[in-house]
Amino acid sequence: MNPSATEEDFLWDSFPDGFQWGAATSAYQVEGAWNTDGKGESMWDRFSHTSGRIENGDNGDTACDSYHKYPEDIAILKKLGVHFYRFSLSWPRILPRGTLELVNEPGIDYYNRLIDGLLADGIQPMVTIFHWDLPQALEDEGGWLNPQTIDHFRSFARLCFERFGDRVKTWLTVNEPYIFAVIGYGYGLFAPGVRQPLTAPYQVGHNLIKGHAEAWHVYDKEFRQLQNGRISLGMVNHWFEPYSNKTQDIEAAGRATEFMLGWFAHPVFVNGDYPQVMKERIRVKSEAEGLKESRLPVFTEEEKKRIKGTQDFFALNHYTTFLVENHEYTATDKQSELYDQDTRNHADPAWPTSGREIFRDVPWGIRKSLVWIKDRYNNPEIVITENGVSDDNEHRGSLDDQQRIRYLRGYTNNVLKAIKMDGCRVSAYTVWSLMDNFEWSDGFSSTFGLHRVDFSDPNLPRIPKASAEFYRKLVENNGFSKELRRKTTKL
Repeated sequence: MNPSATEEDFLWDSFPDGFQWGAATSAYQVEGAWNTDGKGESMWDRFSHTSGRIENGDNGDTACDSYHKYPEDIAILKKLGVHFYRFSLSWPRILPRGTLELVNEPGIDYYNRLIDGLLADGIQPMVTIFHWDLPQALEDEGGWLNPQTIDHFRSFARLCFERFGDRVKTWLTVNEPYIFAVIGYGYGLFAPGVRQPLTAPYQVGHNLIKGHAEAWHVYDKEFRQLQNGRISLGMVNHWFEPYSNKTQDIEAAGRATEFMLGWFAHPVFVNGDYPQVMKERIRVKSEAEGLKESRLPVFTEEEKKRIKGTQDFFALNHYTTFLVENHEYTATDKQSELYDQDTRNHADPAWPTSGREIFRDVPWGIRKSLVWIKDRYNNPEIVITENGVSDDNEHRGSLDDQQRIRYLRGYTNNVLKAIKMDGCRVSAYTVWSLMDNFEWSDGFSSTFGLHRVDFSDPNLPRIPKASAEFYRKLVENNGFSKELRRKTTKL
């Protein structure tokens, strides 16, 4: 794989027959209606209503108003020709207090209308059970730092399977537990805004893994035979390329991958436990700090058995690549998420930027990530559950988003290469996002959508960008056929 790949390396070929194409959003980012029809407060409601937390003072109170405008969302999905729509369920919309003591039927009705509307237009629902919007009532009791949330999550998942599983055949338990734990509990930049980088992310990650496993077992034992669906954990990975050919940097890049992806994939896909390099390095650092126990929690042997194998496919979110070098942090660097892994990230200045400075356009990184997963986890079926880019300064607000077309063209072609040339078993691709939405702490300033949403217009119209037509043709042609090459002008 050549990091400096050019147009001459482009693969003109089709994706395998039956390959699935989709688009994605999440509940808090698009639904709005934050206190409508009995919905309870979420941790993101509380966080975004706190001054100084979100850029420009934005919040998700209305967002794209998909709670009311979901028929328009279905209409633009149909125009794209996608096979599935990945969305998430708002836990507090269904369980306002987070528990089964109060089930909000209007919230369940909303999701039934959405699911039925999708199916009526031939679009399959892919549903994420937890995409970060924990009920505030549970956050007040400690949230995911409290092991009792595992039990509440199991109950919520069971209710979702009971009410929606007759029509939903693909489930994700948790979206990007790494980002939720590190950014929400390490840096405090996402809800709930906790800044305890050396302890809280590991505790939260520990409980999320156990919560995922419990939800998986509920489905496997109580619903799988009748509903015939699939369920897995939604993970995220940047590709980490060694900064140099030095052995130290090569090892550092491997550590970075294990600390980001392996943290959650290794327990599920390998042995029910954390990667050895994580356990060893955090133990050594903990001992140097005078601690009697490692800051990384320990799974019991029974828990390992329960966690191992709780997957039906490998769900991967991927956006960008970093150059990684070995860097030995000192005790004064303890506020860095990279302290335990002793790595430092860089970006090649030649890599095109996006609306997020750290998210560069490096298409070969997704291919390397897919090959790494293939080799590390015994070539599982891979579903790409998110991939996309935010508009850069030149294209923000423009409908002629050539930057996004370049990104999608390069990344999807490298997915094709991973399938055709490397033997990776990728079965589906999901673009993030269907439309511009509330992008967490960036508010509405960061735009990832195939459709522009005019947030200054009370009607919140969804306006297709040029990338929507590009993606429609990509789906229609199932890739980049040789016949298409003769009709295509190079971008």
